[in-house]
Order: sequence, then C-alpha cells, then structure tokens
Amino acid sequence: MRRREFISLVGGATTAWPLASRAQQAARLRQVAILRSEVAGDPEGLRNSAALVQGLQALGWTQGRNVRIEQRWAGGSVDAMKALAKELVALEPAVIVVISTPVTAAVMQETRTIPIIFVQKLRSSRLRFSEKPRDPRE
Repeated sequence: MRRREFISLVGGATTAWPLASRAQQAARLRQVAILRSEVAGDPEGLRNSAALVQGLQALGWTQGRNVRIEQRWAGGSVDAMKALAKELVALEPAVIVVISTPVTAAVMQETRTIPIIFVQKLRSSRLRFSEKPRDPRE
C-alpha cells in the first residue's frame, strides 16, 4: 500500500469514527426512576406502575427499546426511602417519579437537578417542594 492510500484510509476512518459513536449514543436508553413508599408487590402500587408503563407506551416509550424503568419500593420505611433516593439519583435518570410526600422529601434532599414528577395530589407550594404556581395573567 502506498503512503497516500494509507493516509486516505486512516483519514477516512477517523472521520467516520465520531459519526459511528454518536449513532451508538443516540440509541442509548433513557432512564425513568420510580420511588414508591409502599411494600414491594403492593396491589395498588402494581396497578399504578402498570398504568404508568402503559401511558409511556402510548407516547412511544417502550421498556427495553428506548426507555429503562428503575423502580424501588421503600416498604414504608423513611430510612429506606432516603437510601433508595440516593441510589436512584446515582443512576442519573432523566426523571424521577415520586409517589408520596415522604418520598418526595427524600428525593429532594438528594437532587435539585433531576426533574421530579409528583404522582399524587398534594399542595407542593405549601410543603415547599416547589414555588407557588404563577398566575398566567401576570
């Protein structure tokens, strides 16, 4: 192989290499973390989790294809909620879904950068989990 051919081959390979690595990164799974306060296997918790998965599928997010769901059950223990919140934050998910007020508090102690979704009816401004909603007329 002549020198120019070799340089062209190496140059072409190094140009294509970043494109291939970007394509692999685009295919990575997004993580959704769920932290529940209930005991693992709680029937209502299982129904709610199944509904969340179905809702994600309806929006085009399929477990194992483009999303990975990491779910933890704290069994009603505040200490477990804190430990599991720390564990889930370390996974750096795209979002954390929280199910109860104590779970929300545990997750908020661990992160202020990962979006947290409250899946319950609570007055978060009164609990200082979020700022008071702004009036859209302002």
